[in-house]
Amino acid sequence: MEDSCRWQLQLSPRMALNQRISRNGKSPTNKHGNGRPVLLSTVWLMKNSMSSVLTLELGQAEPDEINNGFILISANGGLNQQRVAVCNAVVVAALLNATLVLPRFLYSSVWKDTSQFGDIYQEDYFVNYMKNDVHIVKELPPHLQSLDLEAIGSQVTDMDISKEAEPSEFVRSVLPILQQNGVVHFLGFGNRLGFDSVPVHLQRLRCRCNFHALKFVPELQQAGSLLVQRLRKVSAMQTEMDKQLFGNNMVELDPAAFAEDHAAGGPSRYLALHMRFEEDMVAYSLCEFGGGEEERRELQAYRETHFPTLAMRLRNATVSPEEQRSLGRCPLTPEESGLILSALGYDGRTFIYVAGSQIYGGAPRLRPLTRLYPNLVTKEDILTADELAPFKNFSSRLAALDFIACASADVFAVTDSGSQLSSLVSGFRIYHGRGRAPTLHPNRKRYAQVLSEEGSIAWGGFRRRVRQMVEEYKRVSPRPRGRSVYRQPRTPGCMCRAAGDGSVDF
Repeated sequence: MEDSCRWQLQLSPRMALNQRISRNGKSPTNKHGNGRPVLLSTVWLMKNSMSSVLTLELGQAEPDEINNGFILISANGGLNQQRVAVCNAVVVAALLNATLVLPRFLYSSVWKDTSQFGDIYQEDYFVNYMKNDVHIVKELPPHLQSLDLEAIGSQVTDMDISKEAEPSEFVRSVLPILQQNGVVHFLGFGNRLGFDSVPVHLQRLRCRCNFHALKFVPELQQAGSLLVQRLRKVSAMQTEMDKQLFGNNMVELDPAAFAEDHAAGGPSRYLALHMRFEEDMVAYSLCEFGGGEEERRELQAYRETHFPTLAMRLRNATVSPEEQRSLGRCPLTPEESGLILSALGYDGRTFIYVAGSQIYGGAPRLRPLTRLYPNLVTKEDILTADELAPFKNFSSRLAALDFIACASADVFAVTDSGSQLSSLVSGFRIYHGRGRAPTLHPNRKRYAQVLSEEGSIAWGGFRRRVRQMVEEYKRVSPRPRGRSVYRQPRTPGCMCRAAGDGSVDF
């Protein structure tokens, strides 16, 4: 399809210098100030309020041969937090004109996964895809490997950098260390780079990294393709989303395997529901879910072990669970999620894939949802024990299978808009879905208000208000200020909009 929107950014040496002045007034080497244009080429075509076709060209200018040193990151959190950290690190390396060392993933007492970057993503593909934007190497050179980075002042923790910091903070605080020692190690690196003050050419790198450069390893692509084909009850559809998720590693199943399903009119469409109701989320929310004193003791014990800072704060402050709920800060229970789907018109025949790990409360907590929707499955129901065995003890790799199933779904339903998986999948579907990958986002604050009227509101009124709440989110709009580009990529440097016969810059 014809590309109807193009930005060309010409970063003159003066422009680049102004963007990257260090604290002492010394101008660092500027990788983009060479007079060569950085081309951005994307299309966001609107059709029936929601249609997009996207192309993000390769970087046009190669990184400078001489740079300021090496950047390492040790990313905390689970799979999706680490994915964000990786792409933010790409941007920081480009900003500081540094070489990025392949990121390492920290072990988490919550996720309990020892997986590293190369266990989840294709290392060589990542390095080669980003080579025109930033130097990436697999390890530090020998003369830097023996250094005690903390002792020489080259370790930067999340306490040293503001949350969602502006690029200028990295230039002021980190660049002098990098220039002096030749290496900086970011420990943690959770949400350290903001979204609104990042220049377009750097925002673009985030999108190239997240939507193009990070490909799952073949083992995950093959297992994911089995999962999706069995959910669809059709083999090798090869949609645009399939190509992005599976590449050339889609396992082709025998169409005869689904002949019986098709003859019986079996489901070939499915809804993916990210049920973010695991114990860590429930405990962190400070909400109550009807379990009385036993539930309160159990969740407090979990906080003491896994969220000690939060537990300490609670000793000196009182948090009202009722207020938390009225503010929309409580994760939706399976029953509350089922009511939304029912109000939106999904009947009991709907085939639902549930993403997530162990639901807090187990089968009894899920029972209201399974009564409404008996065709409810997980990856454990779809893949055999042998097919799941390579990923069994690795929560991040299992989460990657959930990511694939949710991204490929005909409809994706979110229960917690703050969840990283929901955020990343939503953005992935906007970017690669060509306007045919709807996502349902309930407003938890408004939904809590509706639920508070239980007993005084008829089903028809409940249904109308839920539909209005969800429809408002589906309106096509550019990324609001303060929102993640990974979740809402309709922003300069990532996507652009074409309406009618003209194109509109955001």
